[in-house]
Amino acid sequence: MKYVFGVCLVIFSLTATAQKTNTHFAQFWNEIQFSRALKGKWALEFNFGNTWTSKENESNPFYKKSQLYAREWVHYYASPRWKLSLFLAYFYNKDLPEITQKKNSEIRFALQATYFFHKIDYTLSSRLRVEDRSIENNDGYLETVFRFRLQGKIVVPFNSKMIHARTLYGLTSDEIFFKTESNVSGSSVFDRNRFIIGLGYSFTDDIFAELAYANEYLPRETNSDIINAAQITVGFNNLFANWKNRKKNKLETNGTD
Repeated sequence: MKYVFGVCLVIFSLTATAQKTNTHFAQFWNEIQFSRALKGKWALEFNFGNTWTSKENESNPFYKKSQLYAREWVHYYASPRWKLSLFLAYFYNKDLPEITQKKNSEIRFALQATYFFHKIDYTLSSRLRVEDRSIENNDGYLETVFRFRLQGKIVVPFNSKMIHARTLYGLTSDEIFFKTESNVSGSSVFDRNRFIIGLGYSFTDDIFAELAYANEYLPRETNSDIINAAQITVGFNNLFANWKNRKKNKLETNGTD
């Protein structure tokens, strides 16, 4: 974990000193997550999210809608420490500052491996993701871009030893992105550094919400983008299964009265 954060800081500092000008964006990210455990070690997850963004060097994060996406995950918990995942997603990139396209589509497929370091008072994790991005360019053709992401993350419960109902927790992560060259995403191999810090609250064992600040640095040859974003994530675990069980229990209780 120390090596991951060390590499992130070195790359961030080197790329920052190499750039001449910076363009700043303010953004708002939000995502809703639905997950459900299956038989054995399998689980499904569905995400829906959107992004709002400002103009260049402007502070209103809700100036225009930037991106919409829907993503379906399949998770396999190989052991208490290892989680293997894959997803298929559709992104509608209405106006994305970092790529040279507008109102175009993207189909994304990814493989991911997460390793957990479970401690008494916190959880560390290291995540590697490989993404296959098919991005529509302005001529209507799909360009393939491969992206490699490495993240280190820590989650710390404040009022409990583990996260369950009525638990307040903190989280922070740093992630570095590398990509292949393409016309639509540019020639830079180092794509970005993303730092996130925030708070979460678990209302029940199956419902949580997180509020975080995210900073992204996207170094480019002549001009770099710096994104400051507010992020809200709401998650539901086994929502429909729990709702069916409560409805069934209610019917059974009413039937005995």
